[in-house]
Amino acid sequence: MQALALNTLNSIKIDKWIPDGNKPFTIFGPCSAENEEQVLLTAAGIHKNFPNNVFRAGIWKPRSRPGAFEGAGNEGLHWLKKVKEQFGMPVATEVATPEHLEACLKAGIDMVWIGARTTVNPFSIQELADALKGVDIPVFIKNPINPDISLWLGAIERIQRAGVKRIAAIHRGFQSFENSVYRYTPRWELVIDLKSLRPDIPIICDASHISGTPELIEGVVQKALDLDFQGIMVETHNNPSVALSDAKQQVTPFELKSMMDKIIIRKSDAVDIDFHQKLVELRASVDSIDDLILQALISRNNFIEQIGNYKFEKNMTILQMQRWEEILKRQLENGIASGLSPEFIKKIYELIHSEAISIQTDLFQKKNKI
Repeated sequence: MQALALNTLNSIKIDKWIPDGNKPFTIFGPCSAENEEQVLLTAAGIHKNFPNNVFRAGIWKPRSRPGAFEGAGNEGLHWLKKVKEQFGMPVATEVATPEHLEACLKAGIDMVWIGARTTVNPFSIQELADALKGVDIPVFIKNPINPDISLWLGAIERIQRAGVKRIAAIHRGFQSFENSVYRYTPRWELVIDLKSLRPDIPIICDASHISGTPELIEGVVQKALDLDFQGIMVETHNNPSVALSDAKQQVTPFELKSMMDKIIIRKSDAVDIDFHQKLVELRASVDSIDDLILQALISRNNFIEQIGNYKFEKNMTILQMQRWEEILKRQLENGIASGLSPEFIKKIYELIHSEAISIQTDLFQKKNKI
């Protein structure tokens, strides 16, 4: 399958909120609006290949410590207006307070997003929701820094209750203390959960924040589109080496085009009848195996309960580390020999073991009350 031509990739109309078919919504632009020249040079480079792109640039930049570049402030809004006037691209920026939102509305900003540091605070989200009442503007909501899907859903719901109709979620990865090649761990499974819970909400992938380095962005973009995300966001700067914020993760407009030329846009549903029938048959086989797995887990838990009764009668502890280590060692050896990854096996059996501990703990507590 060949990559989709760039002009086709960006042929989506901005007024069509949920993108259709194979045309992902694209949001490209610098991390920060630093000065008028930088903004307009970057916009020109992007517009050359992505004329229907939404141009993004941060105006107010929340920094972990004072003294770093904290954005151009209201002056940057004038630069975004010039992007609209000169190139016809809709413009978007981040808002964190009702004052930010008011300034954007007065300046004619087309779309706004709420950042991860704001999403984590329901008080801040509610203040923005109150300020958005009666306002017809698309709002993008980034996931909170920590992997808490309830906070993400809560932010979406608060903005929706304010009457905002056009809402999208932005997946920008999650903070993790584990070693990772990513700046922010993707945790794709959490985004899949969000898609399951709120299929009506389009999801856009902020590939730059997840990656933290240009070398990883293409793979993250491809993964997101393979998971049927509706759009992508990539931080693009005319000269990333001198960027005042997030210099290491931004790409030039030329690098952006080179990367997007390689991206494959896949269909979300099959149109070939034979292929569709084969897919139905294969999925039926997977469903049958899933049923067997579930029945096996139910049978296992029944034996776990019998073991728990025996332990209680003999006054034995619930946790038997030697036994657990034996189980894990055996299953790792068997699984690896069959081509399964050790990480996958370990995760599965840690969950199974945790459930066994929980079953026996509940049983002990009930018996102690008798």
